[in-house]
Amino acid sequence: MAYSGQRHVDAAGSSSRQGNGFKGQASSVEFLGRGMVGMQLRDAKPDDAHDERDNEPDVVADSGSEAGQIIATTIRGRNGLPKQSVSYIAEHVVGTGSFGVVFQAKCRETGEVVAIKKVLQDKRYKNRELQIMHMLDHPNIVGLKHYFFSTTERNELYLNLVLEFVPETVNRMARQYNRMNQRVPLIYVKLYTYQV
Repeated sequence: MAYSGQRHVDAAGSSSRQGNGFKGQASSVEFLGRGMVGMQLRDAKPDDAHDERDNEPDVVADSGSEAGQIIATTIRGRNGLPKQSVSYIAEHVVGTGSFGVVFQAKCRETGEVVAIKKVLQDKRYKNRELQIMHMLDHPNIVGLKHYFFSTTERNELYLNLVLEFVPETVNRMARQYNRMNQRVPLIYVKLYTYQV
């Protein structure tokens, strides 16, 4: 399934408070509050224009996360367009977790940088992340572009979520300020807290 959406969050906002280095009429926190009103949930049902077989993602053989690895898959076209082949070059691992790994990749056709989250599909656990990602559409949530499944030599099934790439994390930013023996600016604390 293919999903694409443009999302932009402006972290450098203005504030009406004096003495904090920002000038303007409305604070960024208030701006984000207005944006939250427009949060949308999409219906998780597939489009009526496609039959159910078109909604089944491809299962590709062992798409590892090693640097330089090429990952190729086929995604369903939007608005009645035919399926199209998409391939990614894995650039490097961004993070690891209990159930999988996230790596940065670049689309060979468009040059777009994405994050691919590769999650083991363990039958003992119910993974609802894909269903939830299909329903959510909000600027503060990383957008799902599409997904596909892959298998390894040991017949392990992995769900690969192709997501918007966000180059910075709150943790990394907080550590950077800590190394400089500075506090995180209050406006950033408010922005990130409000988004959570």
